[in-house]
Amino acid sequence: MKCFLRVGYFTGLLFFCNILVAQSFKTLVWSDEFNKPGLPDSTKWDYDLGTGSNGWGNNELQYYTGKRYENARVENGMLVIEAKNELYSKSNYTSARLITKKSGDWKYGRIEVNAKIPIGRGLWPAIWMMPTRSVYGSWPKSGEIDILENVGFKPDSLHSTVHTYLYNGSKGTQKGIAVSRNNLKEAFHIYAIEWTEDLITFFIDNEKVFEFRNEQKGFESWPFDQEFYLILNVAVGGNWGGQKGVDNTVFPAKLVIDYVRVYQ
Repeated sequence: MKCFLRVGYFTGLLFFCNILVAQSFKTLVWSDEFNKPGLPDSTKWDYDLGTGSNGWGNNELQYYTGKRYENARVENGMLVIEAKNELYSKSNYTSARLITKKSGDWKYGRIEVNAKIPIGRGLWPAIWMMPTRSVYGSWPKSGEIDILENVGFKPDSLHSTVHTYLYNGSKGTQKGIAVSRNNLKEAFHIYAIEWTEDLITFFIDNEKVFEFRNEQKGFESWPFDQEFYLILNVAVGGNWGGQKGVDNTVFPAKLVIDYVRVYQ
């Protein structure tokens, strides 16, 4: 992107530089096409377990299980993460939170997920990224990249957001955008970011919806010069997802993922 800034007044050179950017993420370095039925591939996916009392929750209501077919499985060429209304380990709901930490950790690239998300009041599905080693300290100092979030009381809403020490949800200063789509549960959509040392660009179905630029002010505004891993989950309730309560008629609720691909 530095090239773009330097030659913005020269049409021919600008075109050339845009092509360089567009072609910079063409090598597939990690993927899961979900072709083998059963539990998710253990060489690619691990689990966050338990409830928000573990320290990483947002007062959510579900219990995240591990290696439990009812909550996370591959079937019909798709990954299914299923939230259920059931009593489990003193929680009234179960779900799964899959992570690629230590099996898929990336610094820069295109991260692309083709998914159908569940819709319903109280649901909070997300496709997002957290730092592998948190080199600048605990949240929000080391950053967070939310490729996609939906809160079920706004059924058509799609949120793409970044959090840093300066810009984060606890201060109400997070940087992001909300867009609207009306067929999220019925249709697959491609949710992606393209991430360089200068810029994170967010896409829905290859349409750019938001970008966050490196302001060159240090890690406080740009902690995104370290490896991050991918997280896929369906939360129930919580500080944001549960603001309007939970509609128990929406269960079971399924996040269905056709593929995950990472290019560098």
